[in-house]
Amino acid sequence: MPHISLPEGLPGISSGFAFRPETAKPMRELAHVLLHGPNTLSPGERELIATYVSSQNDCYFCQSSHGAAAAAHLAQNPAIVELVKHDFLDAPISDKLKALLAIAGQVQQGGKHVTTQAVDAARKQGATDLEIHDTVLIAAAFCMYNRYVDGLATWQPQDRAMYASMGEHLATYGYLTPSLKS
Repeated sequence: MPHISLPEGLPGISSGFAFRPETAKPMRELAHVLLHGPNTLSPGERELIATYVSSQNDCYFCQSSHGAAAAAHLAQNPAIVELVKHDFLDAPISDKLKALLAIAGQVQQGGKHVTTQAVDAARKQGATDLEIHDTVLIAAAFCMYNRYVDGLATWQPQDRAMYASMGEHLATYGYLTPSLKS
């Protein structure tokens, strides 16, 4: 049961957004730019970063919804998503993304945990300053989103089909337009 009176029937972050639309707008815009907008990292790679951070924060709603969006971008391959969540070093992803996920994991622990060695390793794998910047910002933003969802004790359904539908919507339309199911 949520800690405050949130709109009923809306899962996860959607209920907080509906409760306070004026804060939802910039939060949606940030997610849209980071995960759906033009970038040298694919939308699937950026969704994997969000999913990984959310799994490390143990936010069921965010790791499920963004994992479903990543799977939608990655030709419906949820196995890659699960590997990234549990052991990204053995996942069938690029070495550059592995290096960026290492940075994202350091951000998740705390901003000062990011090491020069991790940044140098990402650069060695071809990561640009923009990709390193956006990885750090995705990780930091998802720490905020995860804490927002869990801090209000939002309703987080267990229905995988609902998350798959939500992931398809996010992969197709991005974050500016709410899903009819979310």
